Amino acid sequence: MHNYKRVRDLREDADMTQKEVAEKLYLHLTQYRRYECGESEIPLNIAISIACLYDVSLDYIAGITNEKKGLTKSSLSDDETALVNNFRLLDLMDKGRVMERIDMLLK
Repeated sequence: MHNYKRVRDLREDADMTQKEVAEKLYLHLTQYRRYECGESEIPLNIAISIACLYDVSLDYIAGITNEKKGLTKSSLSDDETALVNNFRLLDLMDKGRVMERIDMLLK
């Protein structure tokens, strides 16, 4: 059993029926219902179509992030993107130092 609660939540937030979504995705209603209730795993191409339909990231659909747009440039400013990219270049010790300084600044 797969967990695709977010797929149902997105549909409900969009005030759409399962039938309407199935039609938009060119799927049989029965197959879409299986995806939404977790009886069948959603193939990547269908997951991409669902993400495009609701304008969310695949990470959000999969439950990897709670950010609907994921950590994409579109959801981060240029400064935030540079910060994340530079942080990734640091070794573990320097990452720890950065986190300590952030904690100090936030207090």
